Amino acid sequence: MDGSDKLLSQSLLAQTQAGPRIAPVKSVGEARRVAEDFEAFFLAQMIQHMFTGIPTDGPYGGGHAETIYRSLLSDEYGKLVSRAGGIGIADAVYREILKLQESES
Repeated sequence: MDGSDKLLSQSLLAQTQAGPRIAPVKSVGEARRVAEDFEAFFLAQMIQHMFTGIPTDGPYGGGHAETIYRSLLSDEYGKLVSRAGGIGIADAVYREILKLQESES
């Protein structure tokens, strides 16, 4: 679990006996950052699955190191797409975070 995964799991979901519930965020800016982190993570997972079927070639292709670097590359692509405006997931998550926190108040 990398830093963004850990931060997302700590900030967004808190496991309780009743099931998952939204952990409160301290500010609107933090809610936005958590939503963007979630979108970046989601996009990275989608991009990583796209790389699955691509064969490696050349004398230095393949191996464990390439698997790791492809994963890191997917993470960076997800962050870049999210920072560039994303695909709308962050906006939807952001609205839901705010709505859930307003209803708990």
